[in-house]
Amino acid sequence: MTVDDRSTKFCVIGAGAAGLTAAKNLLQLGIEVDVIEREDELGGNWNYGKPNSSIYRSVHMITSKPFTQYTDFPIPAEYPTFLGQRQALAYLRSYAEAFGLERHIEFERTVESVERTKDGLWNVVLDGGEARRYAGLVVANGHLWKPRYPGYRGHFDGVTVHSGDYKTPDVLRGKRVLVVGAGNSGCDIAVEASQNAAVTFHSTRRGYHYWPKYLFGQPSDVVYELALKTRSPLPIRRALGKLFLTVNNAGSAKKYGLPEPSHRLYEEHFIINSTLLYHLGHGDIAPKPDVAELRGDRVLFTDGTEEQVDVIVYATGFQLAEFPFLDADAHLNAQGGFPRLYLNAFHPTYDNLFVIGFFQTSTGNWPLMDYQSQVMARFVRQLRDDPEQVGWFRALKADPGSAGRLNGGIDYYNSERHALEVEHFAYRGALKRLARKLGASQGIPAQRAVSEPARAPEAV
Repeated sequence: MTVDDRSTKFCVIGAGAAGLTAAKNLLQLGIEVDVIEREDELGGNWNYGKPNSSIYRSVHMITSKPFTQYTDFPIPAEYPTFLGQRQALAYLRSYAEAFGLERHIEFERTVESVERTKDGLWNVVLDGGEARRYAGLVVANGHLWKPRYPGYRGHFDGVTVHSGDYKTPDVLRGKRVLVVGAGNSGCDIAVEASQNAAVTFHSTRRGYHYWPKYLFGQPSDVVYELALKTRSPLPIRRALGKLFLTVNNAGSAKKYGLPEPSHRLYEEHFIINSTLLYHLGHGDIAPKPDVAELRGDRVLFTDGTEEQVDVIVYATGFQLAEFPFLDADAHLNAQGGFPRLYLNAFHPTYDNLFVIGFFQTSTGNWPLMDYQSQVMARFVRQLRDDPEQVGWFRALKADPGSAGRLNGGIDYYNSERHALEVEHFAYRGALKRLARKLGASQGIPAQRAVSEPARAPEAV
């Protein structure tokens, strides 16, 4: 097989939010890249309607603008507080345009396989069998794309759809709909079903804390960030949070027919929804416990009730550690099925393999991806310029456990959903400190601000 030698470049897999900031930060430090994107346009998951996008048309961010925007590229002031799909995609397009990224992206190309060479480089095989050799590899393909389904007894004769494949409420109109799952997507779809379906049932296995999008007229994440910045102790944050939720939601979950949470506040990935309880309180959504058995055109629940159902929407999450082009056991230090990387991004022994965006947090991911990419780019550049200067970082990442538990003192609920969960404030702080230290010898600050806000692109 003929191999195209591109060993002066890095290969970035994916042109979504993670891949774009990875490419931008590498390019800014003089490291050339090829970005491989399987769709015909950038945007990744936020490019609604593309074959590999798992978002629905009505989706909106659950984090406000300050915690959504990249560190040096403000979201236009005229954009709404919580971006919808159109604004999110337009923002990513404008980011790519501002930093000249698109000319580095190869669209409608698929990475079939990746293997490490004997001399520590990377052979990347694309569709059609084209083989290339790269100096480094950045995995930025996302982790919310392979649906996970529950294993219920019995069979269902109606229509089933996973939230990753759900696009518009057309499939729900006039039907008896069951939405399974209480994540942010499950709550959104249950609300949308209540406005389109004949009857809407919402099945949740256990109790949750439901945060509104606004508290005291401010986005909830802005209020919570203030508590973190003032170093409020966790018990005080819990007590105040519980008070805020009780007042804002006019009582406990029981008033809405929901089970009380068995976990303490903040031990679960935030569910942020201002309208679910409203529709529960108005009888537009009927709360149900977990499914016990599927019975043809009916569903039996664990409380013994049974309902006729036409459509089931499974908002049951995704299989998180899926890399179809790469052997995770061989190359990602996988243990127990999950890659074990320093700060979820940096390989313990390979200095030219990085995973950007492989984490979950209750606030915006994009600026955290940016900080990951700043650390990556500065490390790679310093390796080329003066390898001895980054020996300390190589020693750090050699032991992924040395990062500590980036949970802000919170013991997250033990579930697969939280396998990648980090507390954003602690995680961001760790990345910023590393970026600052790695950039010091290059005269680069940890955060580079721009003098003018981003040009407001047309959100179409």
